[in-house]
Amino acid sequence: MKLHKSRAAAPRVASVLFASTLWATAIEAQTADPRVADLVRVGKLNVGLFLPQYGKGPDGLKTSVWVETARAYAARVGVPLVIIEHATPPEAVACLKASACDLLFLPLDARAAGVGDFSNPIFQFDFTLMVPPGSAIAKVADVDRPGVRIAAVRNHASTNAFVRQVKQAEFVYAETTEQTGALLRDGKADVMASGRPDLLGLSTKPAGARVLADRYGVLLNRIVVPKGKTDLLAYVNEFVEEAKASGAVQQFIERGYTGGINVAPMGDPR
Repeated sequence: MKLHKSRAAAPRVASVLFASTLWATAIEAQTADPRVADLVRVGKLNVGLFLPQYGKGPDGLKTSVWVETARAYAARVGVPLVIIEHATPPEAVACLKASACDLLFLPLDARAAGVGDFSNPIFQFDFTLMVPPGSAIAKVADVDRPGVRIAAVRNHASTNAFVRQVKQAEFVYAETTEQTGALLRDGKADVMASGRPDLLGLSTKPAGARVLADRYGVLLNRIVVPKGKTDLLAYVNEFVEEAKASGAVQQFIERGYTGGINVAPMGDPR
């Protein structure tokens, strides 16, 4: 599998090929299915991920449920996987719009609606809050009061969902999840809003921080493909539904060491 890193100006190759067991992908024989003929002809699958859908640990790059799912889909098509890193969701959407990415993982919302079509949900997780040690905030309903500062990632699905619910508290924004966690750690916010897996895996959270048990929303994560490719979308939906039914998605979650994520229900609730 290859990994590219996207910058504001132009993508840059961060590394060529990872030979470790973690990143090695067993490529199946190339499929003859005409719905993915374009991917087979190009000979690779470019998947755009944004922080924290991928990450780096003390030993270098680490996997996630998004990486594991992309690996399985690339293996089904029979082509190598190339991960293209982005710092934010809008950068990943721009990659899809520019035809530099073949698929993304996003919920069904306006950010990619103009450039992409959405599969059935593949996995889901809560939107919830994290508070520093000693905080009197025990549940989501305690937050919406004058003077409460909510740290949130700008233009993140978790943020957009909470902004619609909050009437009195104040939002304090950062561009990435790690930067937002630093706002809470440094006392510049009283609570942080994000997805449960993001909060559980955050490296910049305050020591002793607590993630609330309740939630203010649920994100249904979907695969996004370029708009108008109905045959490709049908192929992706087959992959999604088969992976949920077979238990493969649960395996992606476990192999990706991604806490706070669950398999989405069968079908599509929309």
